[in-house]
Amino acid sequence: MEEANQSVVSEFIFRGLCNSRELQNFLLLPFSMLYLMTVVGNLLAVFLFITDPHLRSPMYFLLANLSFVDFCLSSVTTPKLIIDFLKDNKTISFGGCMSQILCVHFFGGGEMVLLVTMAYDRYVAICKPLHYSSIMDRQKCVWLVLISWVIGFVHAMSQLAMILDLPFCGPRTVDSFFCDIPLVIKLACMDTHTLGILINADSGVLATTCFIILLISYTYILVTVRLHSKNGASKALSTCTAHITVVLLFFGPCIFIYLWPLSITWVDKFLAVFYTVITPLLNPAIYTLRNRDIRNAIKRLISQHMDSKDNF
Repeated sequence: MEEANQSVVSEFIFRGLCNSRELQNFLLLPFSMLYLMTVVGNLLAVFLFITDPHLRSPMYFLLANLSFVDFCLSSVTTPKLIIDFLKDNKTISFGGCMSQILCVHFFGGGEMVLLVTMAYDRYVAICKPLHYSSIMDRQKCVWLVLISWVIGFVHAMSQLAMILDLPFCGPRTVDSFFCDIPLVIKLACMDTHTLGILINADSGVLATTCFIILLISYTYILVTVRLHSKNGASKALSTCTAHITVVLLFFGPCIFIYLWPLSITWVDKFLAVFYTVITPLLNPAIYTLRNRDIRNAIKRLISQHMDSKDNF
């Protein structure tokens, strides 16, 4: 083990999304625009939730945290992907690779638990509306968000602890655009079959548990909605539909990657792009386009900006 540790590789090489230089040049602009829209969309949402006095409910507090997590999750992998489109030699240091693994699982695990928290918020709002303000007070919201961050951190550290001391002394090419654990452990100079099962079980249990809780929660909520008045049911259904859409977009690729027994390279790359690049962009778009309060907040922000510009 000491000899193996002494020959640890200092860097890994990414194969990226594709081998074609022409295709990489073509993808540079679309992915740059996607990342720019992700940053602007999520940070704008956070800014609105913080500054607009009309967006002070627990739901918007949770949405602000979701937008911040999406911004962070996208920023872990996408800037490196964009820069590597310009390079022939796509390398990342060993420390950088471990940092990517830590951050992806930290923000990804935290988002899973945060989505469960948002489902609980909708459950209380729809099924116990008279007690909503007392149950979902600011202190409880803060604690629920802190718990999601803590669980995400514990999950990330457990993943990192299992691979940090692996001996990497041979191949160092990762067939992806970022360091994902199932691909990295294949490069270790030892049999990692059992370890791979443990790592996938760790991620799979967290993702599947959260997903099942969410399915049960939203099923119960939708059944309850059918018993409400027509107007109230319509508004509740609209909110829940947005939440359910985000849940499916986020959990679908994660569960497929970590629980599907077969590994197909192009499918894995597509799903990795989906949950690290596309989903963080779609989340603010879904909530913004479907939520009247947020659209009104954007109008007020534009109006204030125009008024201050005219006064100046």
